[in-house]
Parts: sequence; C-alpha cells; structure tokens
Amino acid sequence: MWYNNILETIGNTPLVKLNNITKDIPATVLAKIETTNPGNSIKDRMAVKMIEDAERSGKLKPGGTIIEGTSGNTGMGLAMAAIIKGYKCIFTTTDKQSKEKVDALRAFGAEVIVCPTNVEPEDPRSYYSVSSRLEREVPNSWKPNQYDNLSNSQAHYEQTGPEIWEQTEGKITHLVVGVGTGGTISGTGKYLKEKNPDIKVWGIDTYGSVFKKYKETGILDKNEIYPYITEGIGEDFLPRNVDFDIIDLFEKVTDKDAALMTRDIARKEGIFAGNSAGSAIAGLLQLKDKLKAGDVVVVIFHDHGSRYMGKMYNEDWLRERGFLKDEKLTARSILQKKENTEIITIDCEKTIIEAINNMNTLNISQIPVTQKGMVVGKLAEGDILKALLENPSLKSAPVEQIMTAGFPFVDMNTSIDRISSLINKENSAVLVEDEEGKIEIITQYDIINAISG
Repeated sequence: MWYNNILETIGNTPLVKLNNITKDIPATVLAKIETTNPGNSIKDRMAVKMIEDAERSGKLKPGGTIIEGTSGNTGMGLAMAAIIKGYKCIFTTTDKQSKEKVDALRAFGAEVIVCPTNVEPEDPRSYYSVSSRLEREVPNSWKPNQYDNLSNSQAHYEQTGPEIWEQTEGKITHLVVGVGTGGTISGTGKYLKEKNPDIKVWGIDTYGSVFKKYKETGILDKNEIYPYITEGIGEDFLPRNVDFDIIDLFEKVTDKDAALMTRDIARKEGIFAGNSAGSAIAGLLQLKDKLKAGDVVVVIFHDHGSRYMGKMYNEDWLRERGFLKDEKLTARSILQKKENTEIITIDCEKTIIEAINNMNTLNISQIPVTQKGMVVGKLAEGDILKALLENPSLKSAPVEQIMTAGFPFVDMNTSIDRISSLINKENSAVLVEDEEGKIEIITQYDIINAISG
C-alpha cells in the first residue's frame, strides 16, 4: 500500500509509555508522539483542516496566497499542504522563534517575515498585525488565523481525540496539553469529555501568559504579561480556540524548568521532542499529588527537538540564561581558581614606547587598550613589531594608531569549551565582566591552571 501524497500520512501517531522521567508519578503516563507527522508536529492536522474548510467555503481560491502569523509549526503544515495543493505562502513570525524553524519554512519555499516579540498584538509591528496588513494588500490571499479559526479545534475533535480514546481503549483519565492557540486541548478535550465527562483536562501555561489567571478569576490581567522564552505555549490575549469550559485547570511552568525538562525527555526516555513537551511534563510533575495509581494520563508531545538545536539543546544557550548549573567549568569557576590579580590595561592615548616599556616590565605579550575606562582594543607584541619595522618613528605615536580589535567578551556563565574556542592565535585571552562591573581576563594559562587545579 502507498499514499497518494504526503498529506495522507498525517495522523495516527503513536502513544508511548514514559518510564523514567515519570517514576515519581503513581499513574501510567503516555506520550502522544506528534513528531511522527510529516511536518514533525501536531500542527499538520489543523493546517490541512483549515485549508480544506477554506476551500469548501470559497475563502481560499485556486492559485491563492496563504498568509499567516506562525511560530513555525503551523507554517510548516500550511507550507506542506500549499505545495501539494498549489498555493503560495507568506508567514510572519517573531524574533523569539528558533532560527531552525524559520529556515525550515524557507526550505518549503515560503516567504518569512520576522517581527519583534515584545510589542502588543495591536502594535502595527506585531506578527499578528503584519499578517493582517498583508492579507489586505496581497490580491487573492487568505489568512487562516489559527488563533480564532475554529477549524483548528475541529481538527483535533475529529482526529486527535478519537485516536487517543481508541489507543487507550477508553481508559484515559487525564489529558495534559501545553496551551498556545488552544486548538489541541479544546478539540481533543471536547471529544474525550463527550465520551467520559469524568476525564480531567489540564492546560500547561507559562509565566508571562494570561491563561491561568483568566481561568481562575475571569480577569484578563495585562500586568501579568511579560516576555518569556518558552516556545509554542502561552499567549498575551485570548484566542477563540481556547475553550475555558473544557479545561479544568491551568498550571504555570517556568522557562528554566521547561527547558531542562525538554532535555531530560531526550536523555531519560530517548524521545527527541520540543519545548512544549518539556513544559507539559514539568507541569505534570508539579501536579503529581492530584494523581493516583490506576490513572491513565496522556501528554501531547507537540513537535520535534530538531527545531530547538540552537536553544534548549545548546548548553551555552542554557548557561547564558543561568539555566544550567553543572560540573563543567565556567568563566566564574576559572576566575575563582585564579590568583586575584589586577588586570593591566593601557589608555589609547598613551604612546607606543610607553606600551613597550609596560609590557617589558610586566613580562606580558598582549595588553587591552582602554578609552575612558572602556576596553576598545588590544595591543600585541606582533602588532608593535610589524608597525615599527614599517615605520620606526611610530614609537611616539598613540597606541590607538596600531591597536587591533579587542579581546572577545564572555559572561560569567560561559562554558570552558566556548572560552577555549575563542582563544586562538588572534586572541590569546577573553575578557569577563563580573557582577560588580569589574573587568577580568582569562588566558590559556588560566584555563590550564583551572583544569589541573
């Protein structure tokens, strides 16, 4: 048997029991692995449903352009379907999204416009507003609007819900889903509650998002909104697809817990999933006291880990945000093992002969150059020799005439691997600014000393 096109392979994704990461949970925990869809995410389901409903209603006409604000996964589903069905795609996304997601959309021939994250949805620069403006300007275009288009929820009511019910033989007691547009949780939850009204539907939210407070108080609190890193869940407005009557409770998860749990799912279960899966499992662990033996919990794993290689699966990215505190040496631990010596610098207006004398006296081969106390460059023995061979009279010229680009700056959480990669024949050291704003220097010698110490 074969499929007539790639869209026919969407759905019927496996349900896999989690064993290690959920060992402290008394219930059976099953992950619905949506990464096996051809676009590697659950959004394939609703992307095709939205397109087919729009075709039926006449909103999307042959040869049309699909314009959507998307964080990547919906765009992937839409772009894939557009290729098969003969449409063009223009997507707007935010600068919070991983580069891998944007590159993937472009690989499918879509035009992608990156917009700022930290603006109100109504702001003309927001990715919602830009996509709406383009829909007005581009002839024969259609905007699916995944947030308010109820075909989104309907796809999960027709597909995801029935699949989970059949795969668990009706034994499911809890559904756990990260909430973004709300389509997955609302559509799947609606179907399951029609089958068994006792099934609990838990939504996972993030700090900086409005869902949890709105569910509990009915208040849309703009003061609760602030930037967050977690991708794919949380919102700063209320999409029509979020059915608060279907969702029994919301649990908030921090960016850090979500990021570290995303990595743990790969390391402890061998499942390479995205950031929202980390949020969902972290949230489930926070709620474990509400579960008992015999309960059957289904957690949606929305998308694939490959979309997060530059983020959750990158140790330097995690360290820069203070998320990773492991045994690996960092700039902080290297400095702690180093003798506390004052960093030697020279002002850019000092003469080259003064620099030579300083370097000879202190027995150093390179020196950071400052201007009004700020590091603006560096001076190395090789630079001086080259300059004086070409023009001996430069001895009395200011250092700034022959200085080169400064040493790279790193922060206190930067790993030893990253520091080592920055030290080469052009750069014999890196500079670090500590919490008090004091500049420290780390040389190759300091790294060797820290490793062997």
